[in-house]
Amino acid sequence: MNEVMTHIDSSGRLVVPAAIRKELGLTPGAAVTLRVSDGELRVLARSEAVRRAQERVRKYVQPGRSLADELIAERRAEWKRG
Repeated sequence: MNEVMTHIDSSGRLVVPAAIRKELGLTPGAAVTLRVSDGELRVLARSEAVRRAQERVRKYVQPGRSLADELIAERRAEWKRG
């Protein structure tokens, strides 16, 4: 989907059509980030932001290595040290 006309309601809320919400995987209560860039409003679903961050980090992590497991181990060791 490329372009869809919509409107801002009387409360200042942007109406996002159902087809776009579906395409972005947005459900009621979904968190999004709004950014203005070059005069455009960009909407990024939090799930997409997380996916992009994971993709960027993945190239620096060796296969089979779990950063989550390492972080948990570090936190447990810190806790034991007091």
